[in-house]
Amino acid sequence: MPWLAVFRVFPGRFPHSDFLDFKAMKFSENWLRTLVDVPVDRDSLARALTMAGLEVEEVTPIGASLEGVVVGLILSAEPHPEADRLRICTVDAGLEAPLTIVCGAPNARSGLKAPLAKVGAVLPGGIVIKTAKLRGVASAGMLCSAKELGLDEDASGLMELPPDAPVGQPLTSYLDLPDAVFEVSLTPNRADCLSLYGIAFDVAALFGCRVKEPAQTQVTVSGQAGRRIRLEAGADAPRYLGRLVEGIDAAAPTPVWMAERLRRSGLRPISAVVDVTNYVMLELGQPLHAFDNDTLHGDIVVRHARAGEMLTLLDGSEVRLESDFLLIADETRPLAVAGVMGGLDSRVTAATRDVFLEAAHFAPAAIMGRARRLGLHTEASHRFERGVDPVLPERALERATELLLAIAGGRAGPVSRAERPGDLPSPRPIRLRRDRLVRLLGIHLDDAEVVRILTALGMRIEPDTAGWQVTAPSRRFDIEREEDLIEEVARIHGYDRIPVRTPAGALRLAIEPETRISELALREQLAARDYHEAINLAFVSAELLAHWGFRHDLVTLANPLSADLAVMRPSLLPGLVEALRHNRARQQDRVRLFELARVFAQGKSGEPPIETPALALAVFGPAHAEQWGEPKRACDFYDLKGELDALVAWTGEPARWTVDAEALPPWLHPGRSARILHEGVVVGHLGALHPQLLRVLDLGAEVYVLEVAVAPLLAHRLPQARPVPRFPQIRRDIAVELPEAVPWAKVEQALRERLGPVLVELRLFDRYSGQGIEAGAKSLAMGLILQDASRTLTDEEADRWVREAVSALEAACGAKWRG
Repeated sequence: MPWLAVFRVFPGRFPHSDFLDFKAMKFSENWLRTLVDVPVDRDSLARALTMAGLEVEEVTPIGASLEGVVVGLILSAEPHPEADRLRICTVDAGLEAPLTIVCGAPNARSGLKAPLAKVGAVLPGGIVIKTAKLRGVASAGMLCSAKELGLDEDASGLMELPPDAPVGQPLTSYLDLPDAVFEVSLTPNRADCLSLYGIAFDVAALFGCRVKEPAQTQVTVSGQAGRRIRLEAGADAPRYLGRLVEGIDAAAPTPVWMAERLRRSGLRPISAVVDVTNYVMLELGQPLHAFDNDTLHGDIVVRHARAGEMLTLLDGSEVRLESDFLLIADETRPLAVAGVMGGLDSRVTAATRDVFLEAAHFAPAAIMGRARRLGLHTEASHRFERGVDPVLPERALERATELLLAIAGGRAGPVSRAERPGDLPSPRPIRLRRDRLVRLLGIHLDDAEVVRILTALGMRIEPDTAGWQVTAPSRRFDIEREEDLIEEVARIHGYDRIPVRTPAGALRLAIEPETRISELALREQLAARDYHEAINLAFVSAELLAHWGFRHDLVTLANPLSADLAVMRPSLLPGLVEALRHNRARQQDRVRLFELARVFAQGKSGEPPIETPALALAVFGPAHAEQWGEPKRACDFYDLKGELDALVAWTGEPARWTVDAEALPPWLHPGRSARILHEGVVVGHLGALHPQLLRVLDLGAEVYVLEVAVAPLLAHRLPQARPVPRFPQIRRDIAVELPEAVPWAKVEQALRERLGPVLVELRLFDRYSGQGIEAGAKSLAMGLILQDASRTLTDEEADRWVREAVSALEAACGAKWRG
């Protein structure tokens, strides 16, 4: 079976995204267990999260077998006399006497603390540490890199531990091991679970325990300096908080416990200030940013960008902003793209002494798609696009200040704030009816269980006569209606605990009209004709469409998933041919694909796009599968025309369909293609792709395609009984010479119009061009099957009809009779 490029987009009800876009959230299991007492083991926790809708894609154990690995201090590192790249290290491992270790790491040096695997230790992968001689020097253990310990992918040198790491302490206790990294796939409606705190609420509800609030003390305000904040972006930025922290040591090392939690969550430690902001974002879900206060001038202004305004971002890229971008600025210049990334000029460096911490709430619609338009995808934009708890900024700012003071020192000033309370989202009570809950779930749950689940998820509940009035916490942007509450009850109670029952009630069966062929039948017919169905995304790139010549009346997306998926497809063929190319690249020498889906065109001014169901076929390689009974030949135009004829014949009205070679689109070969007409209206095209397009798409050999509107193909004429003719048929064969450009459809039309009902069948049995025929001409030989329903035709009458046929061809097609 050939490889098929099959893509699906599942529409869903998500408040801040048009697409089901999965994003993995990584976190440390040990970190989660500090926030909630999980009474089950790792496997049970992973299964419970998955069954609750937080799909655990991967669980990666860390430090599961590091017994015998301790913190070692290199006292000296001398060159090995027999090897340039080796050093003889004297290492203090907390034992009575130092150990001699031969090490080849480039960063092995005196004073460095690094993991030491003592003799007898078993490292990940089953490596047993033994006393060994290396170039004549005995080595009593091994100094280790992070990769050798299974803690990281870094194998460039020894894993460097902080200077305060206690010598001789087991590495497992020092690094809080063993641990595991959970990777959870989240749908866009669960932005609250882009934090450990949010996931902890689901875990608490699943196992009937309580969430422990992250340890936090009230920061003592010991400074008076601050900055004024002005909000000039309306409802797009209704809350902005900031605090000046003076006199910090920006070069202070990040504590190992914080660095390890960040690393296990997929973020590399950078510096104390950056690590604190990232840590609070992962813990609480609130993105923060820190500016070097000495680079700021005057007030902090939250405003929209001016069209064409430039800003150099932290990654070094210079971007030109449009007027719908939110900016954080001062009195003189922009400082950051709000909710996306900070600017390079105001970044915190090792020389920074005063930092201005910010925490804000931005409307999701004001951030959505902005990072993508800049070619970025940041942790902050991912959260702000989906919605961040508007209550979090103050709490997150306080938590970040507390951590920063503990790590880097300094003096905290008062919190500066600017708010537009009327523009801040606030949860509203939602009525949950008891009978509605029973009707949708099909089971009866005790009121106490419903209250327990919703309360554990942080919701406020007030009972009423029919059920409850429920107010979701501000972090749950996805709770909008009664069905959302029922879904929460179902997933925490357990989908696997809801029995499968057949719904009761009368079903109204829809009767398929006999005058219409179903799309399913059409798919089955094509599958029976040796085609495989492909399902492609309805979005394609503008660049690909430009190769095909599609440039006008395109439906572009305001917020595309990526630049390659920015336009709604005006034709099925670009995506289908890409699927064919995908198969060819995987050594499939015969590919036959079809797709039945909608194409899109720009509607009139103020009207929605026009959607048209279409059918497309793409064929490459031999006409028939390899076999002994028929010689191998390449597929050609007439094979695809035969597929069209078979589908048209199925409608019962093939006479309404014609093909001609006029006004072909630029992507078709001008000599091997045709347009398809139904009752004189163009409904599609078929033929070989243009050689130039084949070169651009790197397809090499010929590819034949067909695309046609589905509606006329599904119309079916009911069969009508008629009496069997009593009088015999007469056959007369004629051959005519006519210009090569005259299509068969025109020949058939001329004969049927002239001969009328007496011509019951027309058979083309020979086509010839070459010697004896003028250049640019062809000879067609055909059989005229003549019959009169009321009497037997005489030979004279048959000859007269033949003369009429020749006369009609001479007049309509410029033909010459050859006999």
